[in-house]
Amino acid sequence: MKDSELALLLRGVEEVIPKEEFHKKLDKKRPLRIKLGFDPTAPDLHLGHTVILNKLKLFQDLGHQVIFLIGDFTGLVGDPSGVNETRPVLSEKEIKKNAKTYERQVFKILDKKKTEIRFNSEWMNKFSPEEFIRLSSVQTVARMLERDDFHKRYTSQKPISIHEFLYPLLQGYDSVALNADVELGGTDQKFNLLLGREVQKFYGKEPQVVFTLPLLEGLDGDKKMSKSLGNYIAIEDSQNEIFGKIMSISDELMWRYFELLSFKKQNEINKLKKSQKEGLNPRDIKFLLAEEIVDRFHGEGSGTKAREEFKSRFQQGNSPSEIKEIEIKLMEKDISLPKILKEAGMVSSTSEALRLIKQGGVRIEGEKILDSKYKINQNSSLLYQVGKRKFFRIKIP
Repeated sequence: MKDSELALLLRGVEEVIPKEEFHKKLDKKRPLRIKLGFDPTAPDLHLGHTVILNKLKLFQDLGHQVIFLIGDFTGLVGDPSGVNETRPVLSEKEIKKNAKTYERQVFKILDKKKTEIRFNSEWMNKFSPEEFIRLSSVQTVARMLERDDFHKRYTSQKPISIHEFLYPLLQGYDSVALNADVELGGTDQKFNLLLGREVQKFYGKEPQVVFTLPLLEGLDGDKKMSKSLGNYIAIEDSQNEIFGKIMSISDELMWRYFELLSFKKQNEINKLKKSQKEGLNPRDIKFLLAEEIVDRFHGEGSGTKAREEFKSRFQQGNSPSEIKEIEIKLMEKDISLPKILKEAGMVSSTSEALRLIKQGGVRIEGEKILDSKYKINQNSSLLYQVGKRKFFRIKIP
C-alpha cells in the first residue's frame, strides 16, 4: 500500500489497535475483510453514521472486501454502549422494517456490487443453549463491570440487565462468523471492538484490528448526532433540509463537520480556515460544506440549487450567523409547537401560532409544519421559521 493511501485510511481515525498488527495484515498482500455493523434501531441513517461508512468506502476503493453487517439479532438485545440505562427492547417487526431501509440507504455510499451485506440472525438464530453458555464463558462479570458505562451504572445503583452483558459477546461472535480482519466503530464502541478480539482468540481465530472513529456532534454541538435527540441530519432528508440544517450549525462546529464529513484535502480546509481569519464570512465557507454534502446525496448540481433556495429565504439580510439562539425550559416531555413558539416570543399567542401553522407559515429545519398538534421532544436544538423573516434556533434541554 502506498504511503498516500495509508495516510488517507488513517485520516480522522482516533485509534488503530494494535497498529503493528494492521501493518502485518497489509503485508500479506491479500484483500482484508473489513467489518462494520449497525443495529437497525431507527429507520434513518444520518451523517453521524457516514463518518464510519466513508472510511468503509475508502477500504473498498483500495480493493478490500467490506462487510456491512445489519444487527437484526443484536438489535433485539440493545447496545449498552454510552447509555446510562437499559435500552427499550424493539419488536422483531420494527427491527425488520428498519433493516430494509438500511439496506437501501447504505448504497448511497458503498458500491453495491462490491459490498457483502450480512445479517447476524443468520448464525445467531441457529445458536443452541449450549453454544450461548460457551460464548458467555469468554468474559468475567468483574471485567464487564470495568467497562465505563457499566461501572457508572453499577456504582450509582442503576439496574443492569443480564442480556446487556451478552451484547458485546454477541458482537464479538459476529467477527468470528465473518472472519473479520478489521472492525470499524465509533469511540463509544471501543470495549465491544476489543472484546471481539478476545472472542476470536477463544474460537481459534486470528484477532481483528480495531479502528475507532470520532463521534459526530449533532446540530446542537453538544451531544452526539442521534435521531432520539432530534439533532440529526438524515441522509435521505431533502436537499433543502440538508442544506438548511448544515447552515444552522455554529461556526465552531462547522470545522468539526469539515474534518469528519468533507472529502476536501486537508490543505484545502486549512486555506479556508485562513480565509476566515482574514475576514471571509463563515456563512460563505459553510455554503461550500453544505453544497458538498447535498451533492453527495442528491447528485451533482443539487447543492447549488439548494444554496440559491436558501439564499432567497434570507434575501432580507438574515444570515445564519445572525439567527437568534435561545433556550427555553419546559416541564412537559412532549411539548406542543404553538406553546414553543409563544414561549420563544415568535408569536404573541398560541392562537396566532395555530393560525400561522394552518396557513403554512411555520417551518422547522426548512420543513413546513401543517399539524397544529405537532409535538417537539426535549433535548432538541432546531431552526424555527415563522413567516418570511423570523428565524430562531430554539434549544429545549
